Amino acid sequence: MTTNKYAPEGTLIATAENREYISSVYGLERARLEEKILEGVVDKCDNETYTLHVDLNGIDGIIRREECVFGENPKDIAIITRVGKSVAFKVMQIIKEEGKKPVAILSRKEAQRECVNNYLMDLIPGDIIPAKITHFENFGAFVDIGCGVNSLICIDSVSVSRISSPTERFKMREELSVVVKSIDYDTGRIYVSTRELFGTWEENASMFSQGQTVSGIIRSIESYGIFVELSPNLAGLAELKEGVEVGQSCAVYIKNIMPEKMKIKLVIIDSYNSKLTTHQPKYFIDTDKVKHLDYWRYSPKNCDKLIETVF
Repeated sequence: MTTNKYAPEGTLIATAENREYISSVYGLERARLEEKILEGVVDKCDNETYTLHVDLNGIDGIIRREECVFGENPKDIAIITRVGKSVAFKVMQIIKEEGKKPVAILSRKEAQRECVNNYLMDLIPGDIIPAKITHFENFGAFVDIGCGVNSLICIDSVSVSRISSPTERFKMREELSVVVKSIDYDTGRIYVSTRELFGTWEENASMFSQGQTVSGIIRSIESYGIFVELSPNLAGLAELKEGVEVGQSCAVYIKNIMPEKMKIKLVIIDSYNSKLTTHQPKYFIDTDKVKHLDYWRYSPKNCDKLIETVF
């Protein structure tokens, strides 16, 4: 059996190996024998049976409803929304009838089953893995962590700087790295996080200096001040100012940086509406080389307040 790569859907489709396998009946038959996980684009869904059709260079690939998702009964909307997108699958059968085009019977469920059993269930908290944003809810962002298997980034695990919606931090179908937060081995559910990859307070604060004027995003307005995000894992407190609104971009003067209190004092110079709703996340860990974290401390060592993650 060929060793498979368990990646978010859409990762394999443009590779030379994937194109070779789906380019002919011979290639698909070889993939079946080798139990190879491939990818193709769904071009339509039957309304009555919710059967997905995958275009395999002129060969019709069929994924029946019961073969769409591993471990659960898929909702109709979850099947329909695969149209126009890449799906992972294994070739289960090739039907050849006289006078008709060959039909390949595919299973996304079996690709996901193998991904779960051979990859995801071997993960442990602290492992850093690739993911892709699939959809948003107010409580968090769902990500594909392999062959279309979903995981959740709870909104509190997105970043240290608080946001009201994950759409303020991520974009649909964005590719990113995540760290495994916890695994429920009974249900197979995996929860992941990104906040530990966006740097400590000191790492983020080192990008700024007292006396600078920099850009920020107004995240909340309280009776005692205005919280302004300077980066995904760093926010400062500005003095109250009339006419500002949550979600606005702003120019802020850095009045003071206090590591021992983990605080940055700001003064809002100007505020304005813009399309900028988030700062581009910056990884402070080389996720190509570092594949696991045992411990992460956000707080400066000389700060009494402790913010940490123990995996």
